[in-house]
Amino acid sequence: METKANYAAVGIFVFSLMLATVIALLWLAGTQYSEEYKYYETYFSGSVSGLSKGTKVRYNGIEVGRVDKLRFDPEDPKRVIVTVQIDPALPLHEDSIASIASEGITGGSYVEIEGGSKKKPLLTVPKGHDYPVIKSRPSTLQQLAESAPVLIAKFNKVGDQMNDLLKPANRAAFSAILANLETTTNVLAKRSNEIDVTITNLGLASEALNRNLSTLDTVLRHTDQVARHADEVLSGDTVVQIDQLVTETRTLVTSLKRLSNELDRQPTKLLFGDRRQGYTPQ
Repeated sequence: METKANYAAVGIFVFSLMLATVIALLWLAGTQYSEEYKYYETYFSGSVSGLSKGTKVRYNGIEVGRVDKLRFDPEDPKRVIVTVQIDPALPLHEDSIASIASEGITGGSYVEIEGGSKKKPLLTVPKGHDYPVIKSRPSTLQQLAESAPVLIAKFNKVGDQMNDLLKPANRAAFSAILANLETTTNVLAKRSNEIDVTITNLGLASEALNRNLSTLDTVLRHTDQVARHADEVLSGDTVVQIDQLVTETRTLVTSLKRLSNELDRQPTKLLFGDRRQGYTPQ
């Protein structure tokens, strides 16, 4: 009985030691694995075609990790939650943006992370989430797909307008316009010498006008000088002298009028004097 008890104790000890060894190895592997990557989440609306577990994750074109898991958002089935594992040495800030990119036209898809400035804080785990969340934006192909209906509608509108523009009546009008342009061009070509002469005459007339304007400017300057001199003449004592001259002239004119009147009545008085005899008292 004692021998069997010893075997059982040894077995239990060996099993416990092996279990402890396995647990330690798993713990060490988990610690190493957790230190090798840091996990983040990002949300994409619409198709994530080309993404799968193990798809590359790049930051500004440099590979920094892999896609770990894809699942639908339970709150919005149109969105896909993509969990990525990224090099823990890479600091991701709040202004980092994730998108789905493609390696050329026929290449595979990958997750591209852009942006991130030192002024913004590092990403943290928001409430209700397991990992930090990277903001996302639609891929270039998705943006093209979303804008395709609008572009097609615009192309259809342009096509309709072109059809209206190219109706028979409009084509005939365009043909007439082109014919008129050709006729006008031919006339201008035939009259090119006359046009040259006209342009030359216009140049000469412009030069003559410039000379006349220069002469007019000189005349105006002289007129201004004469006006200033006139102002100087008509100021001060000169005005008083002119007033006296005008008064004396008026007196002279009055005297001349009297003389003229006398000559009209007695024209011989100026030559022979007054011959009338006066009254002589007795």
